[in-house]
Parts: sequence; C-alpha cells; structure tokens
Amino acid sequence: MRVTIVGATGNVGTSVVSSLVADANVTSVLGLARRLPGWSPGKTEWRAVDVSTASTGDLAPHFEGSDAVVHLAWLFQPTRDPVTTWHANVLGSLRVFAAAARAKVPALVYASSVGAYSPGPKDRPVTEDWPTHGWPGAAYGREKAYVERALDSFEREHPDIRVVRLRPGFIFKRESATEQRRLFGGPFLPQRLIRPGLIPVVPDIPRLRFQAVHGDDIGEAYRLAVTGQVSGAFNIAADPAIDPAVLAELLGARRVPVPAALARGAACAAFRMRLVPAAPELFDMLLAMPIMDCSRARDELGWRPRHSAADALRDLLEGMRATAGMDTPPLSPQTGGPARLGELTGGVGRRP
Repeated sequence: MRVTIVGATGNVGTSVVSSLVADANVTSVLGLARRLPGWSPGKTEWRAVDVSTASTGDLAPHFEGSDAVVHLAWLFQPTRDPVTTWHANVLGSLRVFAAAARAKVPALVYASSVGAYSPGPKDRPVTEDWPTHGWPGAAYGREKAYVERALDSFEREHPDIRVVRLRPGFIFKRESATEQRRLFGGPFLPQRLIRPGLIPVVPDIPRLRFQAVHGDDIGEAYRLAVTGQVSGAFNIAADPAIDPAVLAELLGARRVPVPAALARGAACAAFRMRLVPAAPELFDMLLAMPIMDCSRARDELGWRPRHSAADALRDLLEGMRATAGMDTPPLSPQTGGPARLGELTGGVGRRP
C-alpha cells in the first residue's frame, strides 16, 4: 500500500506514520505538512503543503496513486481568531476531500473527535450514533461538527470511496508534551514543576470526566482503519475515564470541591489577561462532551489499547517535566523560541 497523510508531523501524525511504516503491507508513506520536519522515518517522503490556503493549488496530484488518504491536519491556534481556524480546518478539509475524490483514492480516513459530539451523559457511554453537532460555543466543536456534515455529503456523493471517521478522546504521549503545553497551557506554565507532590490539590468539578488514549494506540487505530476494510465512525479511547479522583492519584494531591462556575470564571479571566491560550469555551465543551462506548472499535476494527488512559496522561506529564518533543516543527521544544519568546511575542493564543 501507498498511504498519504495530510498533517503528518504533529501529535497524531507522528504516531500514525510510525505505525504505518512498521506494517509490512505498507510500502511507502507520503507525509504532507506545512513545515517540513527533520525526522526521517523509513519508507517516508515529505512534501511541504498548506491545505488552509487555495494558493497551495490542487491537492489531487499529491494523492494520485495512493491507496488511502489520512486527513489529520488541524489548526488549534490562533484561538482568538476563529475565522483563521475555520479557513484552515473546515475549508482545508473540504479541499482535501474534493482532491481525494478527483484522485479517485479508494479510502479516506478522517480525524474526527469526541469534540464533534453533542452534549451527553457522563454516567453512561454513548455509541457512534450519538448526535455530532458539537458544542456550539467553542470553535473546535463547531468546526468538527461542520466537517462531519461535509463528510455525510461526501459519502453520499462518492459511494465508491471507503470513508472512516475516528473519534478519539484526548491523545497524550511523551513526545507531544511541549506542543500541548504550548497550545493549551501557554508560555507561563512551569512545566518542570508538574510533578507529584508539588501540586497540592485537584479541583473536584462536577462533570469533569473525560477520556484519553495514548499516541501509540491511536497510531495503531489509524493503521487498522487504513489497512482493513471497515467504514463508518469509531470511538477510540482507553479505560479508565479521567476524573478528579484519577488526577488526584496521579499527582499525589487531594480533591477540593470547586463549583463549575467558579472554575469557568477563573479560566475566562486568565484568557482575557492573555495568561493562557485556551479559550474558556473549551472548558465548557470539556464538561459537556459525553463518555464514549468504544466496543465497536474493539469488535469491528480489532483495536485494543496497550496503554491505559492514566498511563497516557502519566506519559504526558513525565514528558512535560523533561521538556520532551520530536524533530518536527509542531513537537519541537525549539518552536516557541528561546525562553518561549516566540510564544510571547506572537501573543498568547496566537500562532508563534
């Protein structure tokens, strides 16, 4: 197989590349990315492509001869400019889908998310037929939901193309630590101090319960989706669901009840003061998103995680303390500049 990956150098992309190149049935991987990496895995070639702009030209020539296209590219920042993220994430996805159709690729695998789901229960899991209208207050939820609707139309118009949507929970791995700190914690987060014993309390917030998966395991899920014959949507997450009790155990901290409104107010103040890049609407979405039932991934995709959700989060926290990363622009500790000056001069919540 020849596989083309759009957005191959980030947290998910590097895991997918690693899983695919380890598969004997995959003969070559073409990685498309806005900025070329120094990382050089076997069987892989790179091309600089920015799907967020029409000036890139037709994407179809990059897809020709591919047995599958995996679309992962997604722009989280600038969180303060949702028009820019809409152009990159929604219009960019539409360009990818249209080009895949023109190139007549047999399979299209898309990176959806638990964030595409409408608000749902935390005490019972929902299956893949739960509505995917997102959380309208957050740009991330709106964009993921819109792309889901676009894929609905794409499947009706191109029944000859096998379409797979993976909807994972939060994806953690050691190598993504610096990137995730930069995207969600910002330049003022002292990541070396995130260790058991140094964080005394964990806020016990109602509905603070979410799912996670290790980067290695999400890479395996994409490999199975690419090389198998499945289609449709698959929830991807490991046990247990992360809640204040799990966080307190990981950090050696005690739980302190905190009203959601108070926590939301603090997040809003920090965002307005440009102390953090994560918009408070992401906090709303976190509390609203449902817990997913992942049995279809197990039964039909044949996917079984090797890491627990707690292990994935622990790996991320250890990576933060070590300032871990990879030799790709999204994951490199150097991307934010010396002493994080690039993050500061670019404006917290904007692209450095």
